[in-house]
Amino acid sequence: MKKSVPFARRFKQVVSGAMIALAASVAVIPAAQAEEKDSFKLAWSIYAGWILWKYIDESGLMKKWADKYGISVEIVQINDYIESINQYSAGQFDGVVATSMDALSIPAAGGVDTTALIVGDYSNGNDGMVMKDSASVADLKGQQVNLVELSVSHYLLARALDSVGLSESDVTVVNTSDADMVAAFNTDDVRNVVTWNPLLDEILSQPGANRVFDSSQIPGHIKDLTIVNTETLRDNPALGKALVGAWFELMAEMGTDSEEGQKARAFLGGASATDQAGYEAQLAGMKMFWQPADAVAFIGSDEAYEAMDSVRQFSFEKGLLGEGADSPDFVGIAMPDGKTLGDTANIKLRFDTEYMQMAADGAL
Repeated sequence: MKKSVPFARRFKQVVSGAMIALAASVAVIPAAQAEEKDSFKLAWSIYAGWILWKYIDESGLMKKWADKYGISVEIVQINDYIESINQYSAGQFDGVVATSMDALSIPAAGGVDTTALIVGDYSNGNDGMVMKDSASVADLKGQQVNLVELSVSHYLLARALDSVGLSESDVTVVNTSDADMVAAFNTDDVRNVVTWNPLLDEILSQPGANRVFDSSQIPGHIKDLTIVNTETLRDNPALGKALVGAWFELMAEMGTDSEEGQKARAFLGGASATDQAGYEAQLAGMKMFWQPADAVAFIGSDEAYEAMDSVRQFSFEKGLLGEGADSPDFVGIAMPDGKTLGDTANIKLRFDTEYMQMAADGAL
């Protein structure tokens, strides 16, 4: 199996107050995209759960569904994950891919009303903590932990510590680039890391490495989404129908061992700088929603509600909701079935299942 390159997903540098202020400032720019139109742009960055947009684009699936609704959708790869979300927040794209935590802490916290149109998957083992010559999270007390600070790895650490009655004050977090993580673990000084695949599996192959906690123990907490500007979606339901239609047509193929499914996974393996087996290994660490009904059922569940509550609490504690946030309730989050989290007068992140339900009902 060829070794895959580190995926760009979830890389998030320390966010300063000035950066938060900048994010807030772009939100007051008039939303040029909030009007009826027939041309749209979606940005994506490389990760196993998002690179599917490349196949949707190059296979012609996007054009097929866009033509059905009389629109055009340009799908653009952005190599810098956080920059892609910043560009979306500034109105340069109508949609972008993001984790639920970053959707909350960047566009939503910056004032950009955002809808989670597609809940594609959640991490189910692709994110994990590795300790050298120890098999217990409890042994972390007093030790250093290397991770990408303020990323979902940081969130995973918080949940791991909580599982054994520890807190972040019991450890020392060392901010480490994902590009340096494997090399760092191979040094004598670094004994504990939190990271994501394919880095996780590479580190686990080292002598003395033990997986002590991973995202399968917090199912639904690290979600991969395709998000769109809420006003744009309201004015242009054709965009929602075309994106969701194209996505779940591919899901129906990829979730099988059919010739089309094999072809898609082989393509995505090559696009990920690995091969079909390497890409399928990535998929094994994710809970994919191959059927739209499964995505709808999950995001409407109590489990998803509680997970999002946990994510917003962490985001507030780390200052990711901005300097003006005086509590986790600062940004309102609309969940399905009328449930909400936070300020109902400031709803900026919406989990809207309307279009996925249409896909489930065969109504697209």
